[in-house]
Amino acid sequence: MSTAEFKAIVEDFEFIDDWEDRYRYIIEKGKTMPSLDDALKVDATKVHGCASQVWMHPTIDSDIFYFDGDSDAIIVRGLIALLKTLYNGLPVTTVVNVDAVTELGKLGLTEHLSSQRSNGLNAMVDRIKKIAEAEVINQ
Repeated sequence: MSTAEFKAIVEDFEFIDDWEDRYRYIIEKGKTMPSLDDALKVDATKVHGCASQVWMHPTIDSDIFYFDGDSDAIIVRGLIALLKTLYNGLPVTTVVNVDAVTELGKLGLTEHLSSQRSNGLNAMVDRIKKIAEAEVINQ
């Protein structure tokens, strides 16, 4: 399960053959994403396991999941933007069931990211799932 916005990115990727162009697309997504307020860039929102600095700030409103995020690395900002399109706006109970590996696999990312970036991406997905799982348990 994924959002319509994520499905549109998958369709865009089908028309972009060159990985340099795909990286540019991801970077552009990150550039269009608003920066996270500096007051939210604290240890509690920091994602550990990423080589670069990454912060994620979740919000759950009427059982709908949203998060904002930021990074000091431009490609990672783009990956955060992709994750936002994958998860934002979904019911929190759906977020826990999203198969991020399969969904992100549709973009071919796993074959083209460095191991450090893949580990960081996995750390971000794990953080999202843990937040959603905790919310479902508390309901």
